[in-house]
Amino acid sequence: MADGDITVAKLLTLEYERLKDEQKTRITFRDNLVYATLASMAAVIAATLSARGNLVLLLPPVALLLGWTHLVNDEKISAASRYIRTELAPRLAADLPPGTPVFGWESFHRADGRRRPRKALQLAMDLSLFCGAPAAALVVFWCSGHPGPVTLTISVVEALAVLGLATHLVTYADLAAEHPAVPEPALEGRDVIHD
Repeated sequence: MADGDITVAKLLTLEYERLKDEQKTRITFRDNLVYATLASMAAVIAATLSARGNLVLLLPPVALLLGWTHLVNDEKISAASRYIRTELAPRLAADLPPGTPVFGWESFHRADGRRRPRKALQLAMDLSLFCGAPAAALVVFWCSGHPGPVTLTISVVEALAVLGLATHLVTYADLAAEHPAVPEPALEGRDVIHD
């Protein structure tokens, strides 16, 4: 094989680097969505207080749109990590001497004993921001007088959407305390030394 030939290991490493770049971009975008949500909520609340109308019903769609975008990006970040652990690492390890660690950080940071409480706290924060605030806005709307049939219907649809987002946030929270080890690559055709 010539020096300029691309090996499977180089391709897998290049794929890993691209996935990490995508993760980095998505993490930055996801984290900035929190600030965008807070700013949007503040704008809706300020408009509601100055107009004294049903503008509070704008808060749930704003939070839902940004919350869903946050959830989708968070899931893609996790999916990239899962793909690295379960697909890339074993394929690369198959071309290396047995026992050679590959992309160890992908599994190491998930073994932290404080991971589960940290993930639970993150879930609570996400639920508060993207579901609790819109739910509170809906309660304020329902308690503020006698809503008309159209605005009442809109508020009920919004409440169901908030409940749907909350369900998805909990479903994708990944609260498992321990994760199964990355499967060992097939060692066909290799001599294996047992201790």
